[in-house]
Amino acid sequence: MNLLHDLLGAPDPGPFALLRREGSEHLEVLRGPLSTVARLADIPLPEHADGDEAGPRTLALVPYRQLVERGFDRIDDGTPLACLTVESYDRIPLAEALAALPDTVPDVTDLGFDIDDAAYRELVAAVLRDEIGHGAGSNFVIHRTARAHTEADPRLLAGAALRRLISGERGVYWSFLVHLPGEGGRTLVGASPERHVSVDDGLVMMNPISGTLRHRDLAPGPDGRGTLLSFLSDRKEINELSMVLDEELKMMAVVAQQGGQVLGPYLKHMTHLTHTEYLLAGRTDLDVRDVLRETMFAPTLTGSPIENAARVIARYETSGRAYYAGVLALLGRDADGRQTLDAPILFRCADIAADGTIAVKAGATLVRDSTPDGEVAETHAKAGGVLTALGLRTAPDTHSAADIKELAADPAVRATLLARNERLSRFWLAERAAEPVAGPLVGRTALIVDAEDTFTGMLGHVLRSLGMRVTVQPTTALGGLSSYDLVVAGPGPGDPGDDTDPRVAALGRVVEERLSRRAPLLGVCLGHQVLSRRLGLPMHRRDVPYQGLPCDIDLFGVTRRVGFYSTFTAVAPADTLSTAYGDLQLSREDGTGFVHALRGPGFAGVQFHPESVLTEHGPELLTELVTGIFTPAAVA
Repeated sequence: MNLLHDLLGAPDPGPFALLRREGSEHLEVLRGPLSTVARLADIPLPEHADGDEAGPRTLALVPYRQLVERGFDRIDDGTPLACLTVESYDRIPLAEALAALPDTVPDVTDLGFDIDDAAYRELVAAVLRDEIGHGAGSNFVIHRTARAHTEADPRLLAGAALRRLISGERGVYWSFLVHLPGEGGRTLVGASPERHVSVDDGLVMMNPISGTLRHRDLAPGPDGRGTLLSFLSDRKEINELSMVLDEELKMMAVVAQQGGQVLGPYLKHMTHLTHTEYLLAGRTDLDVRDVLRETMFAPTLTGSPIENAARVIARYETSGRAYYAGVLALLGRDADGRQTLDAPILFRCADIAADGTIAVKAGATLVRDSTPDGEVAETHAKAGGVLTALGLRTAPDTHSAADIKELAADPAVRATLLARNERLSRFWLAERAAEPVAGPLVGRTALIVDAEDTFTGMLGHVLRSLGMRVTVQPTTALGGLSSYDLVVAGPGPGDPGDDTDPRVAALGRVVEERLSRRAPLLGVCLGHQVLSRRLGLPMHRRDVPYQGLPCDIDLFGVTRRVGFYSTFTAVAPADTLSTAYGDLQLSREDGTGFVHALRGPGFAGVQFHPESVLTEHGPELLTELVTGIFTPAAVA
């Protein structure tokens, strides 16, 4: 194709992008002027006029530093929010495009990782010990960069790599090449397996992917079935996906009118790796640029909760992320003029500077069960596909696509995968009615105090489904507590004993105000811990954090499956205690006295997250707790 030859070989072709989207038999070619904007709201998306064709209008490269729009910490490396306005749009049959792309990869010099394996092991150990181990969050993604250099034209190298990625990589959501010329120009080429967010006809979808099985670890032949079953049953892999599922449900709780519905789980087969994934779906009426803003950025590349994950990343990473962990967003209009959005996560890609410097960033998802050696291996595996496309790695011998699909179709494999849903919350797995059911909470008002954990959005949807009228306020902008029937001192990261932490201090004031007036109060996670301290219970930091952990507990005489995201816990010597605010009934762990929940006259607290997808009967549990708080005898 002369078009591709010109774009990859002409002296000054201008900005362009080549995209192969999942399942497409065409390569899309986008050309037009390049601009930079400061905010996502400024991304150009022209109004639809009579006679306009449906299709893409703008391709935006959103850098990680754009988190500044949400007020989150980040290393500001100056990477621009770049927008290619689509003035020319072509679709080339895939076979023709592959024939026209370069088939020889120019010489590339391997410069190794910027952080060697030993140093990365130490970094992983420090995050596990000092962050997850001290309640800063449930999971964090810390990256390192594989570096290389070429003397060749970056467009030719990227074109050859794109050809290899399209031909050789399975399970890809987008394969892409984006060329940004000019001062500080760069060329990005990659194969992203993960849709971050899309909007089409008002349907918003997200696609959390986590858990990694390297095909080279599969036993040969039929014995590979055992390896796959072991992977699907591995507690670390299950917890890792559950945590990112909860985190993306938090985002869907903001952008979808009734929150997201969970579909799956599924296996995501790539050439050298297999992942596990879910799909989330909901309806939205937001501008697609607002959808982008509220979903910055995927927990699979950052961590949970997102705001504190950004702080941890800024503390531990020594360089900016550029476009890594951001998104490549294609904004357009459909035939009726409605906005469309398709945005994969920017990872599994090479960032090639005009001077031939190459950066391939890869990060491991660190959870309570992680090991430093395992996470070192994961970064090598995640960078491997792109490094192979650049000619720096030899493609490993692996099972064929037919082998993997045959293993995945095995009844025992399918049953093991689907068993992951057996104890999850039906609230998030089922399609929900728009109107709440009748019940004892219909018409009541609730204020949820958000201590920097957007689990509060999910909690709001659950309470609204019970008929409550819900408001969410951050700890930094609280007001009018006395006007609500119920105040929920909400979840958040941190040490409940650190009174210098503004979030802890704010929750303390909320708890004191409600207790002193005998006004209905519910504490969740950090809010529960602050309530426990006010009632005179000591705090204990668990030796092994309960982050993203489902457990069966005795909750006031009934066995409940609940989801924990905590490092600290209150401790009590007995199941009943007397306090200045009335007698307490406590749900405790046998042997340790660790407090799962408490209730007293007009108040209750839970250490777990009733709104989490890991809590099997969350709405029923909340109904019981909140109804008990409102019982006249309890609040008298």
